[in-house]
Amino acid sequence: MEIVLSIAGSDPSSGAGIQQDLKTLTAMGCYGATVITALTSQNTMGVQDVYAVPANVVSSQLESVLSDLSVAAVKIGQIPNIGVAEAIVAHLSRLQAQRDVPIVYDPVMVSTSGRRLMEASCVSYVSEHLFPLCTLVTPNIPEASSLSGRELQTVEDIDAAGLLLVNRHRTAFLLKGGHLEGSEMTDRLYLANGSIHAFATHKVDSKNLHGTGCTLSSAIAAGLAKKQPLTKAIESAKNAISHAILRGKDLHIGHGNGPVWVE
Repeated sequence: MEIVLSIAGSDPSSGAGIQQDLKTLTAMGCYGATVITALTSQNTMGVQDVYAVPANVVSSQLESVLSDLSVAAVKIGQIPNIGVAEAIVAHLSRLQAQRDVPIVYDPVMVSTSGRRLMEASCVSYVSEHLFPLCTLVTPNIPEASSLSGRELQTVEDIDAAGLLLVNRHRTAFLLKGGHLEGSEMTDRLYLANGSIHAFATHKVDSKNLHGTGCTLSSAIAAGLAKKQPLTKAIESAKNAISHAILRGKDLHIGHGNGPVWVE
């Protein structure tokens, strides 16, 4: 069984973060290992508090997992500060020097409810030091706007930002289009060779969308762990998240933005 390591924050309501990653990896037929970067107090109503795990503890967790388990892929979510980012970069640099392991990074910066999940000073560090280690970076439209320094309102805006990010960081970017208006949810993949691939699925009318980014990035990592080509891994993950949104749309878990249901 392929082992996928999730490096992310903890969500006690289990709709996102480490908990959702584990559910997704299990559903995709992989074994999930975890390194927790932050303890959050959150639920379907929003994020109430964030406690960053000390960098030395993150480093210790990484050492425990990577010294024992043969990790086939890595998914990264919340990175709260530069200290934690430095620990992740150090361990993954050593891992990549030993063997080529696909890394998918979902750059969680601000929660849907508006709570900052990454210190502003950390953004430039991960852009410079972590992005080059990654196989794929999966920002949503607000995150891509922040990373590129551009306002993204049209497909042309998104394409310009995606190509800029690829050229700047020399890794693939999947810009998630869920924040755009329309009946379709189209994610656009930008590769270092300049090619663009669109992955469109029909939008499901649902108020339960908590954890969609975590689910998608974990599912892509699972596909890469199974040696699927990047475009195939994204296509499979898109199908998985569409089904998860559809299955979760009628759930009543919490009083706000409920979780998707992956199985």
